[in-house]
Order: sequence, then C-alpha cells, then structure tokens
Amino acid sequence: MGLTSALNTSLNGLTLNETTIDVLGNNIANAGTNGFKASRVLFSTQLARTLSVGSRPTATNGGTNPQQVGLGAITSAIQVDFTGGSITNSTSPSDLAIQGDGFFIVRGQEGNVYTRNGNFGLNSRSYLTNAQGLILQGYGVDDNFDLVTTTTTDLRIPLGDLQVAAATRNIVLGGALFPTGEVGTQGTLLQSPPMVDGGGNPVTAGTLLSDVRLASNPGTPLFASGETFTINPVKGGREIEPLSLDVTGTTTFTDFMNFLDNAYGLQSTGSPDFPIPTDADGIPVGVHVTAGGVLQIKGNRGTVNDIDLPVGSLNGPNGAVPLGFTAGMNRANGESTTTSFIVYDSLGQAITVRMSATLESQDSNSTTFRYFLESADDSDADISLGTGVVIFDNLGRVTQAPDAVFSIDRNSTAAVSPLQINIDLTNLSGISSPAAGSTLSLVSQDGSDPGTLTSFVIDEQGVVNGVFDNGIIRTLGQIVLARFTNPQGLLQTGGDTFREGVGSGLPIHATPGTFGTGTVRAGAIELSNTDIGRNLVDLIVASTNYRGNARVISSVQQLVDELLVLGR
Repeated sequence: MGLTSALNTSLNGLTLNETTIDVLGNNIANAGTNGFKASRVLFSTQLARTLSVGSRPTATNGGTNPQQVGLGAITSAIQVDFTGGSITNSTSPSDLAIQGDGFFIVRGQEGNVYTRNGNFGLNSRSYLTNAQGLILQGYGVDDNFDLVTTTTTDLRIPLGDLQVAAATRNIVLGGALFPTGEVGTQGTLLQSPPMVDGGGNPVTAGTLLSDVRLASNPGTPLFASGETFTINPVKGGREIEPLSLDVTGTTTFTDFMNFLDNAYGLQSTGSPDFPIPTDADGIPVGVHVTAGGVLQIKGNRGTVNDIDLPVGSLNGPNGAVPLGFTAGMNRANGESTTTSFIVYDSLGQAITVRMSATLESQDSNSTTFRYFLESADDSDADISLGTGVVIFDNLGRVTQAPDAVFSIDRNSTAAVSPLQINIDLTNLSGISSPAAGSTLSLVSQDGSDPGTLTSFVIDEQGVVNGVFDNGIIRTLGQIVLARFTNPQGLLQTGGDTFREGVGSGLPIHATPGTFGTGTVRAGAIELSNTDIGRNLVDLIVASTNYRGNARVISSVQQLVDELLVLGR
C-alpha cells in the first residue's frame, strides 16, 4: 500500500511540475508580446492518509500526535499577473497604452472582448482595429461633434474624408481710437431736384415709381415698369457693393427710398440707452421726401461715412438715370476710422464685414465712440448690421461696450441663419496721437473656411481630437475602458484578448481616468510583463522538482524489484 501511494504521489508531482513548465514556457514565449500578462501556478496539498488521529494527554501519558501520510499535491490556481508592463514609445499615434487597471474594449463577430494590447491602426474603412481585425470601442459624436455617451460604438477616424467648417461665434477687435479729435456733429445731407408725378404734383411716399419725373422735365418718367436699376453707392470716398431694384407696376416711391437706405447701410436707431443723436438741422438719418417732392438722404456722422450719389451712379437698361443729388453745407465730419474683416458662416463661406467708428462725444472723464457694422453679404437688402458705442475712461481704458453682438442673415444660403457673433471690444485703447489717428483691426475670430481631416491626437482621457487643415480641432470620439472586480476570473481567448468569466463579474465601463480604469497614453505601447530572469529561475526549480519526483518513482521500482526477488 505504501509503495503504491508513493508511486501515485510522485506521479502527481510529475504532472504538477509539467503544468508549471508549460506555464513558464508560455510566459517566456510571450516575452515579446505587447500587453501580455504572465501567469504563475499555485499548488496545494491533497488529502492525507491518516494512520492515527493521536490521543489526549492523561494523568499517566502525555498523549500522542496524529500520524498522517500526504498523498501529494494538486494545482489550486493558475493566476494571471495583471500588473502593468513597461511602456515604451512608438511611432504611431494610434498605438495606445493603459496606465492603470482598465482594458480596451474591442468588438469582433462574437461580441465584445477585452485586451491590454494597444497596437491599433486604421483599416480601409477608417476604423481603429487591432492585428486581429477587432474594432476599438468608445463613445461616438453627433453632427455637432458632441460626445454621445449613452452607448459605445466603433471608433472611426476618417482621415482625408471628413470636411468641416466653423461658423464665427466670437471676434476680438483691437486698435486705438484718437480721443481728442474732432467730435462728429453732422452727417452728409444729399438732396435731389424737385420731383413730380404725371399730374405735376410733388411726389409722395405712395407715388408709383414708374410715374416719377423731374419737375424740370415732367414729360419723361425716370423709371419704367419691368426694368431693373442698379446703384453704385460711394461711402467714405470708396465704392461699396452695388444693389439692384426691380421696378414693377406696384413699386412705390417708398420702395425706392428703402432701396437707397439699404444700399448705403444708413443706421438711424441705436440702443435705448445710447440712441443715435439728431443733427442740428433736425433731419434724422435716413431717406425722406419733403412736401415739395425733394428727396433727402441723410448719412451717419464720421468722415468715413460721408456719402455721395453723383449723376451716373444710378443705372438702368438704357443707361444712367438723369437724377443727381447735391450736397449742401452738410458734409459728414468727426474723427473716424474703418476696417474690413472676414467672418464665416456654418458652411465656411466667407462674409466680409465693414466696421467704422466715429467720435461721438467727450467730457472730462470719458470719451464715447460709436461703431457701425455693415455687410453686403447679409441676405437682407439692407447692408447695415447694427451699431453700438464704446466708452473709454480718462486713462483710455474701455469701461462700457453695450450691445456688443450682431447677427447676419444667411437666408439665401443653406447655412444656419441668422449667424450670431459676439464682439469683444475690451482690447481697444482710447489712447492715440494726432499722427497715428484712429485705427481698428481684427485681432482674432473663431470661424474658419472648409477643411479636411489630416491628423488626430488622443489625450490621456481617451478623447480623439481631429486636426483639420484649416486649423479647426474637433472631437471625433472617446475611448471607453472596462474594469473588472475580479480580473482573475477572466477567460483567455487567444489573440491577446479576454472574455468575461463566471467569476470575473460584469465589466464596468468608464472613460480613462475615472473609476480606477487608468489613463491612456497615445503613441506608446505596453510591453509584456514577463520577468525573464524570474521565469528562468522558476524553470530550474520546476525541472529539479520534476527530476526529484522521477527519482522517487525509480526508487519505488527498485524496492518492488527486491520484493519480487524474495518470492523466488
């Protein structure tokens, strides 16, 4: 019985050490496998054969201890060492390493599996995949590039295929405005010759445009129904965008006045707190007709807003309309400056905006400049966009800039309309010299023209940021990691992946840097955590143990042979 037990015990020993050598061989074989986790074998003793349970002490005897003979050992566990391996830099921005306890989630034909190997690249459909073709999972984005965190999806980075544009939402203006220049007191006043209708009566707002004539030539109408007329307005000594008017049988003189007002971008109303003042002549800014049939065009203050409409500026299909305007004593005055800059709508289309500023008032403690905004790219016929004031203290610092927002209609395009833009005027200075005068300039704006995705960067939180060739950076997704309460319960499925096991618990999904998943390092890779030196020493020990168990079997064989000799 004893010899038979010894044979079985040593046979178990051989099996156990074979398992150990298998595990150590697998560790060493995967010493170069990225993200590999080494394993170790744990043994425990089997049930022992009890020869005596022993006895209690008595008055005459000290008692005896149990007598048991062990029956060998069994494999109690093969544990995977999930400690992190060394992290080394790589040359690919899509290579990823986890600094923590999380796992990458990758999807295959049989569902999600988990891995620590971060060797990812883009496949032909621009998805992030590993060498086995499994697709990395994470949060996607909606049409506005906002993360959708309700469910995980395949992460895609469409280099060269994705085009975006950014609408301008904020602009920053700089420059210096001359505070001690001439205060604007009047705008330009243009007046036409008296005009009458076909009956010789002075024109009124309701007169049909096709019935308007010069009082000096009442037999010839200035405009004809069915024709289109174009104006080439002059403002601040330069031509601005032309505007056209279609004359129909119902077009009135009011329509013509609105046409002129829109063409020049005249701004007659300010904010309730800062209304546009009326000049000393009592004529407000805008286009009006007098009781005598004289058309008056009153412009805004500031020399850059001086308007002109000489003969030949208004043209129809048969040439110039013989309507001339004369400027009286009123010409626009006041320290002023102007600048033009580009903003972008939601489709990335460029919009030219003109901004002017005029010194409106000054006192011992403050200086007030009024700014005007206009754009011919506005979908409305009126090129004016808005007006506001900038107030400087006696140190030239901006103290108040109300109404610093304007909108541009884009109804005639497929872009989002209206385009709302905030203006930051705090960089303006109220200090300048007579030689330098007043200046305005665009410091920055956050819109851009259309651009193509050219590269990407993944940060520590796993956010994939796409970089476009127009300078825009947009979020393309975010990597999601999984964490398990008992990672020892995971099942290895080959290809550097694990699957949920009965003892692992359900995966806890979280973004990098939260709930103990660890952070992500892009352009790096986690190496195998196999300790070659330790495994080689363990291999020597296991080999020695194997030989020891084999020697026991050999010794038992010799004893059995001796017994057989006695029986002869």
